Amino acid sequence: MHDLLQISSVSQAIKARLEVAFTLHQLDSFEPEKITHLITNSHDGVNPELMASLTNLKVISNYGVGYDTVDANEAARRGIHVTNTPNVLNEEVATTALLLMLSCYREVLRDDSFVRSGGWKAQGNAPLTRSADNQTVGMLGLGRIGQSIANKLMPWNTKIVYHSRNKKDFAYTYYENLTEMARECDVLICTIPGGPSTYKIVNEEVLNALGSNGTLINVSRGTVVDEEALISALQSGALGWAGLDVFEAEPNVPKALRDLPNTVLLPHVGSGTVETRAAMGDLTVENLLRHLKDGTVISAVPECAHL
Repeated sequence: MHDLLQISSVSQAIKARLEVAFTLHQLDSFEPEKITHLITNSHDGVNPELMASLTNLKVISNYGVGYDTVDANEAARRGIHVTNTPNVLNEEVATTALLLMLSCYREVLRDDSFVRSGGWKAQGNAPLTRSADNQTVGMLGLGRIGQSIANKLMPWNTKIVYHSRNKKDFAYTYYENLTEMARECDVLICTIPGGPSTYKIVNEEVLNALGSNGTLINVSRGTVVDEEALISALQSGALGWAGLDVFEAEPNVPKALRDLPNTVLLPHVGSGTVETRAAMGDLTVENLLRHLKDGTVISAVPECAHL
């Protein structure tokens, strides 16, 4: 039996499959030199000191698409495979992005409270909301999830524009400058990875460009948005609305953000359906089992694709 370090909590189904092939160890009780495989998630990752101590580590299998909490370059240098779970959650996260967008446009939380509080009976009809049709939506990042969002938006007669590191082979309009794109958008949807290169890329300038009638949707990483600038813009009216599934210091969400009426806040559940989480778990385990079988993995992250 090979020795696997389990950093994150896992479902009983995942644990049962792992126990067939591995001896499982928890963070509070393991011998570093024995560990050959590791399972974690996008939130917990692997801290550099721990990874350095695992001298025989061969695979880090990450439950989730994001892996900015793992030093993939250092892992690749050491010949360690890092894997994630792309594709299986694209459609679910895209649906969550649209859920947030529609909830902001149609003021779902406000009107739900209006009914529950008795306001409808006491005050009459609720104020009108906005139509989500015929909008210009800017995609910050146009990878797999971004493309899924764009596809789901098309029946709403949406104009899609995008900003990414490089222009892609799509018919959508490309903006090299994010602020310029935000100025032209009704909605800005963030789907880019976290990490140093995208840290607080959505800053005060971008938020002000999006404007008082604009909506920010973030289903990527909390670190890509300057949270203080976002709160200030929402409070002052410089930005209209925000729908957020991710936050800078999860699960700690600033009270100022929670108190704002022009936000819709979710607890990082973009892929959180039974079906999608099961598919993610299957791929997380299959990466580990494939390595036991022939030394390869199914879904290596780009930094480790050459191993």
